[in-house]
Amino acid sequence: MLHQIIDRRLSGKNKSIANRERFLRRFKNVIQRSVSDAIRDRSIKEIEHEKNIVIPKKDVSEPTFHHGRGGKNEIVHPGNADYVQGDKIPRPSSGAGKKGSQASKEGDGSDDFIFQLSREEFMQYFFEDLELPRLVQTNLMSMASWKNVRAGHSIDGSPTNIDIVRSLRSSLGRRIALGTPLASQLKKMEQRLEELTKDDSEHSEEIDVVATEIQVLRARIQHIPFIDPFDLRYINRVKHPQPSSRAVMFCVMDVSGSMDEQRKDLSKRFFILLYLFLTRNYEHIDVVFIRHHTRADEVDEDTFFHSQESGGTVVSSALELMQKIIVERYPSSEWNIYAAQASDGDNWNDDSPKCKQILEDKTLPLLRYFAYIQVAEAEQNLWNEYQKIAAGHPHFAMKKVQSASEIYSVFRELFEKQTIA
Repeated sequence: MLHQIIDRRLSGKNKSIANRERFLRRFKNVIQRSVSDAIRDRSIKEIEHEKNIVIPKKDVSEPTFHHGRGGKNEIVHPGNADYVQGDKIPRPSSGAGKKGSQASKEGDGSDDFIFQLSREEFMQYFFEDLELPRLVQTNLMSMASWKNVRAGHSIDGSPTNIDIVRSLRSSLGRRIALGTPLASQLKKMEQRLEELTKDDSEHSEEIDVVATEIQVLRARIQHIPFIDPFDLRYINRVKHPQPSSRAVMFCVMDVSGSMDEQRKDLSKRFFILLYLFLTRNYEHIDVVFIRHHTRADEVDEDTFFHSQESGGTVVSSALELMQKIIVERYPSSEWNIYAAQASDGDNWNDDSPKCKQILEDKTLPLLRYFAYIQVAEAEQNLWNEYQKIAAGHPHFAMKKVQSASEIYSVFRELFEKQTIA
């Protein structure tokens, strides 16, 4: 049997969905490279906007067969005052045949193929194959949450769940079904009685019989109840298990004096990618922003990215504040808790062991995942202490980022899809 699939999705003006999807599949590698470059080249605030993708002409050209000119030919170019027969003509200078947006005066260029990747398509490629690692149901099996869901109607249930309209509709149907035959028969008997009463002497006995039947029919009609237990309809509700998918992400950023503008910019870029990723893939998620130098503060998003406040470095202050917020607002029995920290690793020597103790003893047991991003090459005391934690905790990850071009690859490594056993 031959099966035919008809795609009835509406296409936009001057667009073909099938052709566009086929084109995107064909040049997937080129598009992915362009999306990766966008992280380095374009403004972070514009990361969700549409993007023009440039594909070199040679990549979209199709192979063709043609006849060569053959033979030996001599060509004279009019107006040539620079070359004579036998001279070698140099290649066109850079700019010709490259982008194709302008023609060089030394040579001819060819236009590259440019098309616009929509916002949705851009984000789809950007977040492809990414998800929060180790996201599982917090209250699995023993403490599953349930939700009452309507599931039609039933003939029994609680009085508070009676569907009045459906019950009255059922009652009306029943009374019509039972009463209509009796009412029709009653009408006929009344007509017969009226005919018999015209001659009382001849049909006195039959009149008594018909009158008795009329009384019986009227009694039967009157005894049809307006509402019967059979008519009652109840709204049926069943309990469906609901996965506990509420999550919170803590974004912790070092804004001390050792964090220069370049390092702060790398941290901001990483957190913006993380924030976009979370808001795109998870509907019910809270994001908590914590900035710290010698003092840690919970701030809003705008302050987190744009405040100029700075100072010394005491990393433990941020970890203590995060632990306090978890205890007060996000119990681990109800929330999936994640944290990401960005720092240059510079910290007071006496404070780094304290950070290790807070994470190991208090915080990590409550977290699903903790990612630490160091925006400096030197492995200072905080990095060394965190390495001790990573050795014994698989849900603790550490990476270094030295330039903006590395953020995307590091981000993918930290948040790539993982198979949960």
